[in-house]
Amino acid sequence: MNMIARTMRDEKVTLAHGGGGKAMRDLIDTVFTSVFAPESREDQARLSEVALQEPGARLAFTTDSFVVDPVEFPGGDIGKIAVCGTVNDLAVGGARPLWLSAAFIIEEGTEIALLHRIVASMKAEADKAGVKIVTGDTKVVGRGMADKVFVTTAGVGVIPPGRNLLAENIRAGDVVLVNGKLGDHGAAILAARGDMALSSEVTSDCAGLGYLVEAVLAAAPGVRAARDATRGGVASVLNELAEAAGLSIEIDETTLPLRKEVKGMCEILGLDPLYLANEGTLALVVPEDQAEAALAAMRALPEGRDACVIGKVLDGTPGRVTMRTLFGGARIVDMLVGEQLPRIC
Repeated sequence: MNMIARTMRDEKVTLAHGGGGKAMRDLIDTVFTSVFAPESREDQARLSEVALQEPGARLAFTTDSFVVDPVEFPGGDIGKIAVCGTVNDLAVGGARPLWLSAAFIIEEGTEIALLHRIVASMKAEADKAGVKIVTGDTKVVGRGMADKVFVTTAGVGVIPPGRNLLAENIRAGDVVLVNGKLGDHGAAILAARGDMALSSEVTSDCAGLGYLVEAVLAAAPGVRAARDATRGGVASVLNELAEAAGLSIEIDETTLPLRKEVKGMCEILGLDPLYLANEGTLALVVPEDQAEAALAAMRALPEGRDACVIGKVLDGTPGRVTMRTLFGGARIVDMLVGEQLPRIC
């Protein structure tokens, strides 16, 4: 579409930028549409029907809101998380992500330069994931009513015919895989806040996993289910899978992929890394005879180079997750109870 080129002299967002007039139009054009390049200025995106022409294809639709403190951190920012989180929610359901919307709640006084960085990060990640940000919205609120910027994204993808990733498909004897290190995002956010005098070089694992999931499904078409281990960490995800399947899951502490920096931070603060958030790590349940093929497919990609088996599905107490410890004992791994530490959103 043809757009009028606009520039802004303002360095910070004011309430006028949310008032519906010229200031708002300048903000939208300069910061958002100049980067996302939507096809029209209508109040809705008009999506191509080509993606649904294959008989049996289904639409997948998801939405999520993102509030992160700090909004920029080692390995990412709120814009990158917003794209990756929505892409991953589609991908773990077997969908090929295609379109995103993005809505921004912006606090008065937020630096325009920060918005430019966030939007550039979103565009780069969307391009990498093969999706387009096709529609959106902005609102400006007064000082103290938000923390710089909140982002809500919704995503639409297409599930190819015959693909059906559901926790109910899990069977006893299946194995549980993860594509990478656990707890990196939670540790990175905790260190970035600087309020505990912790020094760490850990960066967030924030990454879009659409291509990785496609590669795994091509190599191991019998994959039963997948979940991205965000809030509540891998422990909560495994509990969700076990409960939905009506089976039990046992993981092995000796196989958990943890950085020594993350383990050390957790030991100092009394945290359990199984509950730390991730933004580029997923758990997959696959038939045992396809596990090696799935691992090979993941390890061939940067986002899966640390992929490994962490456990197995058992015909035990429905919904129970246990961990075989380093000392040969066993303990129950419950769903997260109470507040997540660190609280990332």
